[in-house]
Amino acid sequence: MTKGKLIVLDGLDGSGKSTQLELAADYLKSLGVNFRAVSFPNYDTLSGQLVRQYLDGTVKCEGRNGAYSASTIYAVDRYVSYATDWKEFYQSGGLIITGRYTTSNAIYQLTKMPKEEYSGFLDWLYDFEYNKLGLPEPDKVIFLDMPVEISQKLLKKRYDGDESKKDIHERNVEFLQQCRDSALYAAEKGGWSVVKCAKDGEPLSVEEIHKQICKQIDSLI
Repeated sequence: MTKGKLIVLDGLDGSGKSTQLELAADYLKSLGVNFRAVSFPNYDTLSGQLVRQYLDGTVKCEGRNGAYSASTIYAVDRYVSYATDWKEFYQSGGLIITGRYTTSNAIYQLTKMPKEEYSGFLDWLYDFEYNKLGLPEPDKVIFLDMPVEISQKLLKKRYDGDESKKDIHERNVEFLQQCRDSALYAAEKGGWSVVKCAKDGEPLSVEEIHKQICKQIDSLI
């Protein structure tokens, strides 16, 4: 069995992950790389529906214990995807590029923890997903760092100004700022590659961000 490679593209809501994942897939295709692109959550599965219930507030995962319960919901969705969709491809040596992964649990769930417990929570999270569940550990994590005040403008444009279309995370600006802080903490601790997506209070162009991502991909393959 030949282990494949796993590239994770992550970032806060409004950072342009979906667009950049598509562009990265096109880039890999142009290089002739044997790859598959996946993204999370997968709302077409039963596990993905549970994630949706959490995001719309039906399933409550609050406080310190909520960091563990919410992480478990997302981890199960990843496990189902891996076991039923791309495990065989990955284990045969294929490259997987994914939008969101275990890294998203780190970004969003750390905000439920006191800062003195950040390190311990990350140790638990990575052990749970990579060792206990057996999910592949990323070879490279690329974090799209878009300042929250800019991503909010981009989200407003995406939803044509309709705030009701935002999920519980997208509409909470203070929470998103906490997520950015926790993401930068996790990035430093985990050795993620951070791609700056804005300059002088304005978002960089899609093309400029894509070029930075391509450099990160080239460094791996």
